[in-house]
Parts: sequence; structure tokens; C-alpha cells
Amino acid sequence: MTRAGRGREPCAEMDAALVLGLLEHLEQRGIYVWLDGGWAVDALLEQQTRPHDDLDLVSRFEDSDRIAVALGERGYVVGYRAPRSCFVLIDPAGHQVDVHPAAFAANGDGVYTMENGEDWIFPAAGFAGVGRILGREVPCLTPEVMLVNHTTGYELDAEHERDVRALSERYALPLPRYERA
Repeated sequence: MTRAGRGREPCAEMDAALVLGLLEHLEQRGIYVWLDGGWAVDALLEQQTRPHDDLDLVSRFEDSDRIAVALGERGYVVGYRAPRSCFVLIDPAGHQVDVHPAAFAANGDGVYTMENGEDWIFPAAGFAGVGRILGREVPCLTPEVMLVNHTTGYELDAEHERDVRALSERYALPLPRYERA
């Protein structure tokens, strides 16, 4: 079975053209997702600031199986699945897509059940983000939500600290408190 996560083999860089191709492939099948993680940061900054070894997506919970089937058409297989939580798809070259499915509440908030069983709430307004990759508009979480996502629950390494500072400066948002790795 293909291993997911950091340090996996094979591992391949998730470049901008591949990200756009995957988003288009999903959209053509009526599956809409929002960028999260490093690619969301770069989309919001409208430039790639570093290499990425995966693509983080937030999706509707009910689209989980459809996403696996759609990306299966591109050679992706499930490398990891946590019940009612995230799942990771990996292609033979090692490109990794990390999907965080959220159940949407009546008020538009997305409720993502983390692997530890706790709920993470994506506020409804957080799904209004729009970034650009290679000049093309892409849906992503808002800068405000990205700052929370990047600074909550873990210590930041230098790479993620740069992400937080860049988003904060670009969007004139207060720099949140965070712990350094």
C-alpha cells in the first residue's frame, strides 16, 4: 500500500499546472473544493513562494467518494483514510492530495471532524476566498481563515512562519500568536 504523509516514497512535487489540472478535473465532474494549506497561501499571495509536496483541499463531506473516484481516473489511490475525517490520495509518481471533508451546517459553517474526534469549524465566510495560480482564479479559504489554520495546534517551522507573515502583511491582518518550532 502507498504510504501517505511527509517522508513518503515515492514523493513528487505538486506543481502549479498539476494543481490547476486537478481542480479543473474535479470541477468538470461537478465537484467543488477550496484550497487549504500551502497552495492556498500561494494562491492568496498570487505567486508560488516555495515547492509543495502535496495539495490540501477542503470539500463537502458528501463529495468524498466522488473525489476518490474522480482522482482515481487520474491514477490516484487512497493512501490513507481516517474514518469521518481526512483521506489522502496518491498517484504512482507520488503526488499527494490531502482532502478534509466538512459537513455543512444550516448557517454555512463547515464542520470538519479531526482525527482526534474533535470538530474544527470553518466559518461560512471563510469559503469566500479567491486566489490565483498561474493567473487563473481558484477557490480557497480566506486569508483570515488561513492564518487561523496555520497557527493553531502546532509549532511553526520557518517555512510556515514565512507563510503566516506574508499573508498577514499582504492582507493587513494582525499577526496571530503562534509557537515556533
